[in-house]
Amino acid sequence: MCESLSQCVLQSCRMKMSHILLLAAAFGILTCNSTHGEEIINGHKAKKNSLQYMASVQHRSIHKCGGFLINSSYVVSAAHCYIKSKDKLSVVFGSHNIDPTRNDLRRYEVKSVHIHPSYKEGPRNGFDIMLLKLTKDVVLNKKVKIAKIPKKHQRVKPNIKCQVAGWGKTKTGKSNVNDLQVADVSTINIAVCKKEWANVFTLPPDVLCAGAYKTKSGACQGDSGGPLVCNGVAVGIVSFNYNQNCTYPNFPNVYTDISAYSDWIKKVITGHA
Repeated sequence: MCESLSQCVLQSCRMKMSHILLLAAAFGILTCNSTHGEEIINGHKAKKNSLQYMASVQHRSIHKCGGFLINSSYVVSAAHCYIKSKDKLSVVFGSHNIDPTRNDLRRYEVKSVHIHPSYKEGPRNGFDIMLLKLTKDVVLNKKVKIAKIPKKHQRVKPNIKCQVAGWGKTKTGKSNVNDLQVADVSTINIAVCKKEWANVFTLPPDVLCAGAYKTKSGACQGDSGGPLVCNGVAVGIVSFNYNQNCTYPNFPNVYTDISAYSDWIKKVITGHA
């Protein structure tokens, strides 16, 4: 109990100020939690004559996944992008705009599909990689080039600035886009990535993590199969993110580590797989 009226007034003011500060702090926390990572992709249109190895993997002439050219007749994509159908997959190269109404798209039919033998249904089981052999060699020029891939177990280091590109969604509830989008992302220490995902499930082996985690940039649906490019080398394949709405809480985007599959890629290309 206060000894005088002035002390009571002072204590009352202090209590009110304390309550105000607590409410302000609580409101700030709620605001941060409700908006953190809610913005999608945060990318931009790819520059002209860039990312010439990018491929749009299509089914019935509709974009389904990304991919990238590593050989004049082979494209790398994600295994979960495969669609079993009488209609063969096709791949479009050489244009950042894949508007299906265009009649000048360079389309190549897929001759055969090579899914990693250890892949099981669902990218979260790992081994999310496939090679698409085309019916004919791609004509290489200024618009179409081959992507560099890493050597065996040549893993990318954490905190490296990279790029991810694709024709996937740019906002929740929106459809895929016609113009190739690219976003800057940084690689994340695999131990940190595993820790963040631990409460959901255990990450499969041979994966990389980049983007989304504590940022507003990353891959979304429709970007699967596209490359994670660091220092001019395609080191990863877009595999999965936290949810289909592409909202980004503290869960990094997950990529297949290409360096772990270099031997298998060589065997497929040389016909010894």
